[in-house]
Amino acid sequence: MKYYIIAGEASGDLYGSRLIDEIKSIDREANIRFWGGDKMILSGGFNVKHIKELAFMGFYEVFKNIFTIRKNINFCKKDICDFNPDKIIYIDYPGFNLLISKWAKKKGFKNYYYISPQIWAWKENRIKTIKENIDKLYVIFPFEREYYSDRHNLKSEFYGHPLIEQIDNFKTNFEFYKHNNIADEKEIITLLPGSRSQEINSMLPIFLTLKKHFPKYEFIIAGVKNVDKSIYKKALEMNVKILYDQTYNLLYNSKAAIVTSGTASLECALFKVPQIVCYKTSFISYLIGKTFIKIDFISLVNIILKQKVVQELIQNQLTEDRLLKELNIIIEGSKRSIMLDHYSKIYSMLSLNNTSHNIANSIIKS
Repeated sequence: MKYYIIAGEASGDLYGSRLIDEIKSIDREANIRFWGGDKMILSGGFNVKHIKELAFMGFYEVFKNIFTIRKNINFCKKDICDFNPDKIIYIDYPGFNLLISKWAKKKGFKNYYYISPQIWAWKENRIKTIKENIDKLYVIFPFEREYYSDRHNLKSEFYGHPLIEQIDNFKTNFEFYKHNNIADEKEIITLLPGSRSQEINSMLPIFLTLKKHFPKYEFIIAGVKNVDKSIYKKALEMNVKILYDQTYNLLYNSKAAIVTSGTASLECALFKVPQIVCYKTSFISYLIGKTFIKIDFISLVNIILKQKVVQELIQNQLTEDRLLKELNIIIEGSKRSIMLDHYSKIYSMLSLNNTSHNIANSIIKS
């Protein structure tokens, strides 16, 4: 069969790569064409567009790039028609993917949505588009299945969270310190400023202010390759290491982490790393988001546990003084052990066997 997969962000690239591996293991004749990143490219298939061309964050930023986005939408429609896939698989990236799914349904294509849109957080009116155009919906949190069923009378499928199997399969590099020239006596604080240029530009300068306050720790940035490396110039000038494609080794060896809100927050929890979750965007985007977003928390950890377990510093709260105070608390304070106790609950809530395989099998067989 022919499969067309659309992922527009780093987390979607990760989940998409595992899905491609499992599709190919079940369907030996699979012909896969996709929008994705380096991980999906390694899994095989033809990469149509790289995620580095697609990542626009925030309302104002999307507005500024509206002509590029429209061009991508029109190109995607033509490319789907030319390829004529048996199944289209959408991975997160709802602003783009829901538009394509509506068009694709009218054209008679079968639509599968993996990593469902977070309409429980905002834009609940998207439920109409989902109900009318998606043939199968796959969720990655138990509360999402309940949300769709109880609130919208829509059946969804939950096979566990794919991040669990990714981390379960991780094998650490026991010579990590030696290979990266890190002094054995230094404990690591990992900085995860995001995977998109806009995020990194907003977060990283504030994160770096911590270095002078904690000289006994080694601050290291989990770098991403899909952005221009010059974005990390200030960090290099401050002798802060940047390690690419070593996020899990970093987290495995970390005392604490400063994290931009997103999948990285959940990764920290699963590696049992105390964290501070941060988010800052343009003033216009923040005002619009504050008006429409209807959840109490931005961190996946807090959302899953339905309580404030990790500290969140949003917009004007994200200052050097607040970061300094909160980092001291999670390095040495009593909150550290409480946070770690809560993390263990998350693993049990999200863990099921063979997540990506079962999702791939469901897509192929339906």
